[in-house]
Amino acid sequence: MTQKEALDILKTGRNVFLTGAAGSGKTYVLREYINYLQSLDASIGITASTGIAATHMGGVTIHSWSGIGIKDSLSKSELAEIAEKKHIKNKIQKASVLVLDEISMLHHYRLDLIDKVIKEIKNSPEPFGGMQVVFCGDFFQLPPVRRAGEGEVFFAFHSESWKNLKLKICYLSEQHRQSDVEYLKVLNSIRENTVSEEIMEILKKRFDKNVEIEPTKLYSHNKNVNAENEAKLSKISGKTHEYEMQERGRKPLVEALKKSCLAPEVLRLKVGAKVMFVKNNFEEGFVNGTLGTVIKCGFEEIQIKTLSGKIIDAEREVWRIEEDGRSKAEIIQYPLRLAWAITVHKSQGMSLDAAEVDLSGSFEKGMGYVALSRVRSLEGLSIKGLNGMAMQVNEEVLELDNKFKELSKTNAFHINTMGEEKLSKMHGEFAEKIRREKPKEKKLDTVSETKKMLDEGLSLKDIVKERGLKLGTILDHIEKIKEKNQNYNIYNLRGSITKNKFKEIYNAFRKVGVSEGERYKLAPVKDLLGSKYSYEDLRLVRLFL
Repeated sequence: MTQKEALDILKTGRNVFLTGAAGSGKTYVLREYINYLQSLDASIGITASTGIAATHMGGVTIHSWSGIGIKDSLSKSELAEIAEKKHIKNKIQKASVLVLDEISMLHHYRLDLIDKVIKEIKNSPEPFGGMQVVFCGDFFQLPPVRRAGEGEVFFAFHSESWKNLKLKICYLSEQHRQSDVEYLKVLNSIRENTVSEEIMEILKKRFDKNVEIEPTKLYSHNKNVNAENEAKLSKISGKTHEYEMQERGRKPLVEALKKSCLAPEVLRLKVGAKVMFVKNNFEEGFVNGTLGTVIKCGFEEIQIKTLSGKIIDAEREVWRIEEDGRSKAEIIQYPLRLAWAITVHKSQGMSLDAAEVDLSGSFEKGMGYVALSRVRSLEGLSIKGLNGMAMQVNEEVLELDNKFKELSKTNAFHINTMGEEKLSKMHGEFAEKIRREKPKEKKLDTVSETKKMLDEGLSLKDIVKERGLKLGTILDHIEKIKEKNQNYNIYNLRGSITKNKFKEIYNAFRKVGVSEGERYKLAPVKDLLGSKYSYEDLRLVRLFL
């Protein structure tokens, strides 16, 4: 099936399972569809089974979105409790489409729990409360993670809710990552469980092969990744700078955030270190997986040069869990990690120019396929080791995949023979059904308007522009907000002033000092610094004292 055919089916409002080989453009189609839905102002749940995948889509984990968290089961009282949580209830009631990426990594029983929560909140017996459901993923990739002591883990297609959805299968057949015909032959043979001597000979030629650019090393276990990164860092001369993660909120929620976040609790860097961004920030020019080299690091200062040559001044980012519009837990850290090596699990969804792959410790079927399919061509691949598990795929998935292909062919035939008029009518009817009329919002007082924008993460510059007020007025509002709640988080406003400016003004306030119980005064600091900085600059820094 082509990407256009898949999009045409999605726009009819049918429940869809979007699948295909690695590099077939699943994420592209998903983003195109999300953009289309957003153009209609439809209410969408943009989710994924893992925190890493969720950041790729600009969404949240399905566990967070649905309110089930890490629960394996729900009693009647627990279900009722989730359904009464205002922020969960509001977004699920409004949602007309649910997008769930990386479905292969979601346990079957959790999909059924999510279905129960949505039915309860929407007060509907229909699967997922009658909303359109779009699953995306590839069951040849890695399965749900099995906890210690846990029995056999089943894929999502074993759930009752999967069966009830009557999903239209859209199996993408084009290839957009690998253009290397020989390499595609290798990957397809692993996927089809037809690895021959000829295929193994092709792979053997890549053993210990030198590649033109420094490769990212892929390992099956975290211990190898950590050892590799630490060894590489220790070989670089110069001072090691450490950046500790800041945290606020309830301990269990903070720990859950840390597990879903790829940024380490203590980030250790030197100039020359190879790093990877682990969060999307399109404005700053990086996404999850962007590689680069540290060219400057010091006190709260990190500068990265990406492979494309772009220089980025890295700033700390916030990962948070919210409830009723309030932050219940958050962690703050630079969105970076050392990137000489990463695990195969964490590489899912990435496209690498070069990789050195060690599969001698493979312990899961599909691990070899995931690792090898990260690379764009054979020329960028170097293999350090393979074991018997590396080339294996799940037999059940293999059998089901053939059925998916046949169903997808039938669906493509139907959409292509439907006729333009009928298809256009179906698109229009579904668009009309999910298009939202924007509700008239209750007018907030002026300080609350500013707080709402701060809660949404807008910068000081954007708030001033959006509200059409002077900077001094907005600072008045923020001071009032801070007076009511000293712990109110305004960390994102740090980017409104350069680090050097901030440091100099901050130190000036400390030098001038203040009597106990009094507020820091602006005039003495202005006298000390002269005309170099405005009163607005001083007021902004004072908010952090």
